[in-house]
Amino acid sequence: MPAKASAGVLLFRRRDAVIEVCLVHPGGPFWVRRDVGAWTIPKGEIEPGEDPLAAARREFAEETGSTVEGPFTSLGSVRMRSGKVVHAWAAEGDLDVTRMRSNVFTLEWPPRSGRQQQFPEADRAAWFALDEARRRILAAQAPFLDALRAWIAYV
Repeated sequence: MPAKASAGVLLFRRRDAVIEVCLVHPGGPFWVRRDVGAWTIPKGEIEPGEDPLAAARREFAEETGSTVEGPFTSLGSVRMRSGKVVHAWAAEGDLDVTRMRSNVFTLEWPPRSGRQQQFPEADRAAWFALDEARRRILAAQAPFLDALRAWIAYV
């Protein structure tokens, strides 16, 4: 059985000579006390037969409440420890992170309590300069920051 695949968009903006990227913090009880090394690009699972870039755009909207326009630049793919492959694209734009709103998911919490609770897929979003983003992002997704930095230096 092939590994599951996800797709996402790394939104970036230029502030004077500083490149900033928009990352989201995963919602739910497992992530509530984690910060450094816990943030991620807005991403989610690619549905069967779905175009990966279309999935990335859909997931960005689901996790932030905002749409993202192109042009899009492929940042490649990474394999997470779980075996899941994540595909990412960069797009330049802006997002008011104070207005961010995410879809929710339902989880039995506390475990074995029989109680179902809803949690946001992402509980907050923030802009980070690339060096700070490297500290905050899940280690497996750091290559997306490197690819963005290299692409910006090239163009």
